[in-house]
Parts: sequence; C-alpha cells; structure tokens
Amino acid sequence: MDYVLVLVGLTMLLAGGEGILRGSLSIATRFRLSGFFVGVVIIGFGTSLPELLVSVAAALKGAPELALGNVVGSNIANILLILGLTVLVAPVPCGEKGVRRDALAVVVVSLLLVGFTFGEAAGLLTGLVMLTVLAGYMTYSYLEERQRGEMPDLVGEAALEHPASGDMRVALLYCVAGLFLLVTGADFLVDGATALAEGWGVPQAIIGLTLVAVGTSLPELAASLVAAFRRQGGIVIGNILGSNLFNILGVLGVTVLITPLPFVGRIAETDVWIMLLVAVALWLTIWIRQKIGRLVGLVFLVSYILYVMVLYTSDAGRAVGHL
Repeated sequence: MDYVLVLVGLTMLLAGGEGILRGSLSIATRFRLSGFFVGVVIIGFGTSLPELLVSVAAALKGAPELALGNVVGSNIANILLILGLTVLVAPVPCGEKGVRRDALAVVVVSLLLVGFTFGEAAGLLTGLVMLTVLAGYMTYSYLEERQRGEMPDLVGEAALEHPASGDMRVALLYCVAGLFLLVTGADFLVDGATALAEGWGVPQAIIGLTLVAVGTSLPELAASLVAAFRRQGGIVIGNILGSNLFNILGVLGVTVLITPLPFVGRIAETDVWIMLLVAVALWLTIWIRQKIGRLVGLVFLVSYILYVMVLYTSDAGRAVGHL
C-alpha cells in the first residue's frame, strides 16, 4: 500500500504540474505577459511546485528531514542526475554571461543555506531573508537582461511545449485541477515515503534525499530531455540553474514561513556541503568550458550513483535488501 501511495502521489504531482503550467501559460499568452515573467515566474515556479508542496506537507506532518532532504536532494539530483543524463543526449552550451551569472548565484545561494544550517532552526526571519533575496535577484536579472537587450520571447516556445486552450475558463480549470492534484499528490507522496522509511528502517533524511527528491524533480527531467532532443541547450541549463535557485530561496523560504524547520541530522552536517560542492563543480565547469559535453555528463552520473550508494550503505544498510 505504501508503494501505491508513492506511485499515485508521483503521478498526481506530474499531472498537476502539467495542468498548472498549461493553464498559466494560456493566461500569460492572453494577457501578453513578458517573456521574462513567463520563463522565470511561471515556468520556474510551475516546475518547482512539486518540491514546494511536498516540503510544506512534510514540515506540517512533522517530518522536517523529509522537507529539507527534498530540497537538498533535488538540487544535487538536478545537477548530477538530470544534467548528467541530458548532456549525454546532446552537449549543452554554457558560454553566455547570463549562464555564468546564474551558476555563480547558485553557489552563493547554496553557501547561504550552509550558513543557515549553523543555527538550530529556520523560522520567519530566515524565510523572509530567502524570499527577499529571490525577489532581489529576479529584479536584478530582469534589469540586466533588459539593459543588454536580451529579453528572449519565451512565451511562444513555452506555449509550443505546453499548449493550452485560449479559453480563459479552460485555462482556469487547468490551474484549479492542477493545484488540486499537486496538493493531494504531495500529501500521498509524503505519507507513502514516511511509511516506507519506517518500514525499511531507513531514516527520513535518506528517503527525502533520494526517492522524494528525484520524484519531485521529474518535471525538470522531462523539460530538460525534451529541450536536449530539440537541441535547445540554453533552456536545459537555464532550467537546472533556475530550479536550484528557486528550490532554496522559494521552496525553503515559503516552507519556513509556514512552519519552523530545524536544521539537525546528517543533512545539515553533511549533505548541504555536498550540495555546495556540486554547485561549485558545475560553476567551475561552466567557467572553464564553453560547452558541457558527454564526458562531464558521465562523470556527473557516476558521481550521483556513488552518492546514492554511499547514502544507503552508510546510513541505511538494512534497507538495501528492500531496494
């Protein structure tokens, strides 16, 4: 039954995220919202909604390690697993100034989270700081790209990827149905994952860092693979960097505004540092190379496999027989 809850929860998260994205893009197109707004706010927020709702649900259900593990694990998986798989399909160009700026921002924001873990818990003040930094960075990016005349029209591209009816009632129905599926799916996933952790004797942190994190990152994986097959490398790297920024500043920021989140256990002591190391590795790769190729992707994938193996053998050896 626990496996069914997890599977149903993941399916509902995927369907709900797609519904929100379709409805939002239809509304954005109708009102002629800017490409920046659609790309960063709607697409970025839409693909990170599963992480947000799962982390909030986990925190409210008294599973803080699941909530924090979801964010940290998603950021690690986004780079090592999702980007690793994607560049095996097609190399990703990364020489643009905006890409380097965002890669450095991911490092800085990851460092900010590491700094917060030295405290006992994240509460209202931490959430306000995170959301303020997110708003400030979005404003800065908008002004810089506008000044440089690099405001890509993402509305058309996004609408092609996620077509929706121009009827406002249909668009609103997509949004409402998507939100319902996301909320319900997040609830199912957290309940199922928590039960699996208890049944396997695996710490919630491990489940959050792996099963839940990868599950909530499926929208990013799907979007990145589609973009890679269409040779749209800029969308791939932008999706990864934007998602990692939003996961820390937006997902954690909103979560700790709703309920305090203690920084305890192996995630605060070990995994946030691994997340920072992975972010630095990507930033250095982007600065050294003009393109992220298949060799780098293979290294990333192998690194992720080793990371998961170490997680389960060091902290959850009893669970190996169940996997």
